[in-house]
Amino acid sequence: MSDVYELTVTVDLREGLSEQQLTELRWHLGLGPQPGQLTVVTEFPCVVVDEDGVPRIENEPRPLLAGSGPAWRTAGALCSALAARDGLAGGGWALTSRTEIHPDEAEEVGALLRWLAERAHDTHRRDDGTVWIGYYRAHEDRTPSALEVVDGRVVNVLSHR
Repeated sequence: MSDVYELTVTVDLREGLSEQQLTELRWHLGLGPQPGQLTVVTEFPCVVVDEDGVPRIENEPRPLLAGSGPAWRTAGALCSALAARDGLAGGGWALTSRTEIHPDEAEEVGALLRWLAERAHDTHRRDDGTVWIGYYRAHEDRTPSALEVVDGRVVNVLSHR
């Protein structure tokens, strides 16, 4: 099975995001600098080996949907956009991101996707509470699968139903 996945997030967010949240979201999309304080995704564990050869875990924040330029394995280009949306009932934000992720990033990316789903416009919600937020596919697959958040759990991303 693949070690690289294409992740395409296309979601309309409700209005009411704070300036701090927008700043952090722009950073995750590769559209702005890292904010001083992270509140959306706060843990980015990374195993490092210290001077004595002992592995330890450090927190190394990194933007999660910031791919840009040519895709490494999935063809096409990696990109992100965030635009104010005036026409949708209540305004809000239109977000699109196409990136490649590795299974090692699934936990952090999942936290960001759950955060986005909590703020998704009602047009992304089914009656059962499921929130549709995009697509994913293994790099060798031709057909993407739906990416949803059900009961606070990301499904179809790196863990098929």
